[in-house]
Amino acid sequence: MRGPLSLDRVGGFFVRATRQTESEMSKDWNKRTKLVHGGVRRSQYNEVSEAIFLTQGFVYDSAEQAEARFLKAGPDEFIYARYGNPTVAMFEDRIAALEGTEDAFATASGMAAVSGALTAMLRAGDHVVAARALFGSCLYVLEEVLTRYGVEVTLVDGTDLDQWRAAMRPDTKVAFFESISNPTLEVIDIAAVAEIAHAVGASVVVDNVFSTPVFSRALDLGADVVIYSATKHIDGQGRALGGVILGTRDYIRGVVEPYMKHTGGAMSPFTAWIMLKGLETIDLRVQAQADTALVLAEALADHPKLSRVIYPGHADHPQRALTLAQMDKGGTMIALELAGGQEAAFRFLNALEIIILSNNLGDAKSIITHPATTTHQRLPAAQKAHLGISPGLVRLSVGLEDRRDLLADLMQALEQA
Repeated sequence: MRGPLSLDRVGGFFVRATRQTESEMSKDWNKRTKLVHGGVRRSQYNEVSEAIFLTQGFVYDSAEQAEARFLKAGPDEFIYARYGNPTVAMFEDRIAALEGTEDAFATASGMAAVSGALTAMLRAGDHVVAARALFGSCLYVLEEVLTRYGVEVTLVDGTDLDQWRAAMRPDTKVAFFESISNPTLEVIDIAAVAEIAHAVGASVVVDNVFSTPVFSRALDLGADVVIYSATKHIDGQGRALGGVILGTRDYIRGVVEPYMKHTGGAMSPFTAWIMLKGLETIDLRVQAQADTALVLAEALADHPKLSRVIYPGHADHPQRALTLAQMDKGGTMIALELAGGQEAAFRFLNALEIIILSNNLGDAKSIITHPATTTHQRLPAAQKAHLGISPGLVRLSVGLEDRRDLLADLMQALEQA
């Protein structure tokens, strides 16, 4: 039997191990073991699958216990589901063990993680430097929300290190970027940007969705805070919205938690259970998806109907060496540019039979979208052009289908473009 045998009563239930004990136990485990066993808390029933604690509150044995818990809750003591929950804590512990951070805070969505991580650490008068190539909602948070409250934002071309250097100031508090940009798949040199940001005392916040927790080395490369939309590869089956912010314990519990618990962006226990189940298989899924993505990118590279095939792991990608140094593989996403513009792109999308048209990614099902008219629709035409989001560009999230079927589907749709 693994773990300590002592049982401690917590909120009417019995748990086998505190968060610290589980963290120490998992320190030397390999990735797939952490993904299956990390952060487990068992009740007195000693269940195999993680329990879902569908409760908004917790009962105290006495008024004195309630007072003590509100004064300072212990590592396995809970007050209210908006502050923390045993099932949510299991997910937080497991993803933190995988990423290699001290702690994590699970959120209601990926954008709750992005906005929470940034807003919790910024004040009026602070300065942010961010890569220009970002998901549309991330740009909205930077350009519309943060600036509304007195935060100054400077956007740069993320792959140009000279622009990062020129934009940094003594009052710069945060450098923010997607490790692989959405949707044009630019790869940011995390270590180089971190060195530039840290030189002025700025924290490095990385949206790591396209890199996935499986391939992530963001922390080792200098990131201070890592963000995931758990909606994507962590769930991986299109079931629930979720997000997570990862960093030091001081940052998560001292900065993020007070902000999130008062503004209401916490993850639900049922969603946390779904994400725990997703983590059990994420390594198997993402490895297979990345292998298929490379095969598809190589097969499509010289197709006459395509003016561009963008895949970070392909030999033609300008940052392939950086990609493999940071991730080992090129990830699960491909961008294709149809030579005939939007009309050809729409004909191609409408002709697909297996690959579904939607705006999610990281799913077991292959998903394709047209960014210029969906996820990045609100961007001005000049900004789309600058970012490379052309009318003919489509973004493909490679799923778990047989790669031969996917390639045949893409080929027949291209013939109709």
